[in-house]
Amino acid sequence: MSVLSQSTRATLAKTALKNARSNAIAMRYYSNAEKTLKERFAEIFPAKVEEIKKLKKEHGHTVIDHVKLEQAYGGMRGIKGLVWEGSVLDPEEGIRFRGRTIPEIQKQLPKADNGEEPLPEALFWLLLTGEIPSEAQTKAFSADLASRSELPKHVEDLLNSLPKDLHPMAQFSIAVTALESDSKFAKAYAQGVAKKDYWNYTFEDSLDLLGKLPVIAAKIYRNVFKDGKLAALDPNADYGKNLAHLLGYENKDFVELMRLYLTIHSDHEGGNVSAHTTHLVGSALSSPYLSLAAGLNGLAGPLHGRANQEVLEWLFKLREEVKGDYSPKVIEKYLWDTLNSGRVVPGYGHAVLRKTDPRYTAQREFALKHFPDYELFKLVSTIYQVAPGVLKKQGKTKNPWPNVDSHSGDPLQYYGLTEASFYTVLFGVARAIGVLPQLIIDRAVGAPIERPKSFSTEKFIALVKSAEAKN
Repeated sequence: MSVLSQSTRATLAKTALKNARSNAIAMRYYSNAEKTLKERFAEIFPAKVEEIKKLKKEHGHTVIDHVKLEQAYGGMRGIKGLVWEGSVLDPEEGIRFRGRTIPEIQKQLPKADNGEEPLPEALFWLLLTGEIPSEAQTKAFSADLASRSELPKHVEDLLNSLPKDLHPMAQFSIAVTALESDSKFAKAYAQGVAKKDYWNYTFEDSLDLLGKLPVIAAKIYRNVFKDGKLAALDPNADYGKNLAHLLGYENKDFVELMRLYLTIHSDHEGGNVSAHTTHLVGSALSSPYLSLAAGLNGLAGPLHGRANQEVLEWLFKLREEVKGDYSPKVIEKYLWDTLNSGRVVPGYGHAVLRKTDPRYTAQREFALKHFPDYELFKLVSTIYQVAPGVLKKQGKTKNPWPNVDSHSGDPLQYYGLTEASFYTVLFGVARAIGVLPQLIIDRAVGAPIERPKSFSTEKFIALVKSAEAKN
């Protein structure tokens, strides 16, 4: 056992005092009978640790998958090799959050007073614990996150200094990385905190970060596209409402859209680029700030989160060329022209899904309820009618159905948030809700650093020859 110096003990004591103050703020909003999120997680994760130990001891040598050479060269698609507790993606059914479908989440999660859409902070609670919080717990958790929202001055100054033509996602990643200065995990690790306590500091960093993301996102939006002025955060408002108001939108239906958007974009199991990257970097014991920043850099790619921006740009080009004629015949011709030119139909297809993405369906139902006659929505709907048949006939895609990106832009356009380059930042705020719970779980169960084996093409050739010779 290492002996901590007096200065080390003093530093840890200061960190513990800060944690206690955060906990005290949260506790003001809880009844005496209800647990805070941190208390509840502390109660349940030891059983998860024992469950994993038992599983590994009894079945550690069981073969769970066979890997083909084409998978090694195909982005490792379909290889079963990651642990992700919050969600599982079924090719036919879509995403399940802790066993619950999106429609079930929409019904079961707590909602704001007079609201109809689920509160994303309640989903964070569910992803971390497997339990749906009460309304009182959700309100208290909302208040806890709001109490952590203030940005350090150097981060605010940094955001104000960035050029307006720097992509919003680059600004987002820079700001999150700069928050490393406040990392409780990094400070505790440097002072030799015990491994069993890693989760505690990861938890605090994750909530601190989650509380600050709406302010960072809104600051970027207001700096780049508006006057740079930011509204005050409401300490009594829920997460989605605060994000909407910080962006400058008061429309109650837009607030509802933000709640839905953040919920359905949060988690899509652990193999996607942003989730896997966050988990991978976290496995090296980088702080939640550095881990999420890495994940955001992955999300910024056009084959991942920035696809929603590309879909919208393609829709605008289509709209311009068909000159208002959204008939199925005209749309079908445009789709064939797109495919025959060697391009893809953006927003269609998915690496795992083989049916219409339930996240697309949730957004479509929101549109049908709130703006069924919106011109861009009508265009998206006609494409939905026509595109699957065209893609099936072409025969080059395993999934001819729309994914979430196919529909995520037009609701934002309808409510006036028309700056498409900002959309992935909203996606990034949502994705944090999905990936940060797994970071906390990873540290609680003592997950090791991730280190798969790689080979050169020459080595794979030798392996293939050896395997085929044995057969």
